[in-house]
Amino acid sequence: MATIQVYDSKRDTVVTVEKIDKPDAEWKKLLTSKQWEITTRKGTEAPGSRTFDEVHEQGIFQCVRCGNDLFRSTTKFESGTGWPSFYEPISSLNVVEQPDRSLGMERTEVLCARCGSHLGHVFDDGPRPTGKRYCMNGFALKFVPVDKL
Repeated sequence: MATIQVYDSKRDTVVTVEKIDKPDAEWKKLLTSKQWEITTRKGTEAPGSRTFDEVHEQGIFQCVRCGNDLFRSTTKFESGTGWPSFYEPISSLNVVEQPDRSLGMERTEVLCARCGSHLGHVFDDGPRPTGKRYCMNGFALKFVPVDKL
């Protein structure tokens, strides 16, 4: 099985993990229909569906499919878009960015580096210090408080 390196926030270091490659049918059994549609079929949720506005504690946003650490809660900001937004990922090792020319637009898609889950898109209109807005689908994420990592 193929391996990749990712940043593990619990250990505060880069670790080598197995890349996860499951057939779509297996993901469909493990996820809710909305999670499956978004993460596997590259769907999107309606704005405001799952913004994590109630999250005010420190923790990590992880991939709902594989638990890969994606974003620190301290990098989340209110973008006014209706989707969870972050100004940087926990590590560039943990996400993959690739061109997305679907829907007649040119955007940059963000995927989980470990399982290939579609997370959302990144734009160049975010706040300092990066100027990036990682506009994520809330149903592609799960929040884990720092004391439960």
